[in-house]
Amino acid sequence: MLRTLFLALGKNKNAARFMRRYGTKMGADRFVAGTELQEAVAAVKRLNVAGLEATLDHLGEFVRDERDAKHAAGMCLKTLETIHAEGLRANLSLKLTSLGLDIDPRLCERYMRTILSRARELQLFVRIDMEDYGHCQPAIDLYRKLKRDFPNVGIVLQAYLRRTERDVRELGREGANLRLVKGAYRESPQVAFPDKRDVDASFAKLIRRQLKQGYAAIATHDEAIIGDTLEWLSQNGISRERYEFQMLFGIREDLQRKLAKDGHRVRVYVPYGKDWFGYFMRRLAERPANAWFLLKHIRRKK
Repeated sequence: MLRTLFLALGKNKNAARFMRRYGTKMGADRFVAGTELQEAVAAVKRLNVAGLEATLDHLGEFVRDERDAKHAAGMCLKTLETIHAEGLRANLSLKLTSLGLDIDPRLCERYMRTILSRARELQLFVRIDMEDYGHCQPAIDLYRKLKRDFPNVGIVLQAYLRRTERDVRELGREGANLRLVKGAYRESPQVAFPDKRDVDASFAKLIRRQLKQGYAAIATHDEAIIGDTLEWLSQNGISRERYEFQMLFGIREDLQRKLAKDGHRVRVYVPYGKDWFGYFMRRLAERPANAWFLLKHIRRKK
């Protein structure tokens, strides 16, 4: 029930406006590096010192105004320039709906080509985040078009979607660099596994399939899955150059550092920006116990 509530709130513009009045200090600062790029840069520098890599994401999604899409594209370019200028061990993540996918797919593609061209010049990698089910096929279609011209682009696939086994098989054969996640949006049982056990089983299966055919960014904080994956990697002689573990900013920092200390590449997803509310709600929905952080901060404000 709480999961459904948080996911619904994440798409509520009135709730977002209310929460933004209080800023990330309402509890979101546990999961969001800040509202400004320099705050995120400082966070990435700390991660790099600790032996961790990062992917920076200027938060924003489902934009309906071309001015907002233009601003998002500009922030992506600014983030790339900053990564390069600061010498950060980081790449860029972005959402296609922030670049106007829902306004005009051609507009989104133009912005993506501009971003990827500059990233290629700077020798940086760009990851297309996956969003809700309705945007899954358009995202994959655009990714395929872009991949023909830009080897420095990858995409995310979600294990809770029933279609993803086919997507991993097909995209893996095409040489895709895939980030595999469980999935955090609310979807119908017709398109997504409703039971956590089925999602976990799908995730483990997809990790192994992708590791057999290409590069895998394994995005999870689930220690059981990580442990099973490490054992399978060892048994099958998979090189550490073929994978990385990815985790979210502010979650299981102890596990992030342990994996890095053991010699595995670990990349931390570092989100920033003023449009943090939807992302924050999805983090609460993933683990409703995190709601206590929100309630604690609300009490402090009273």
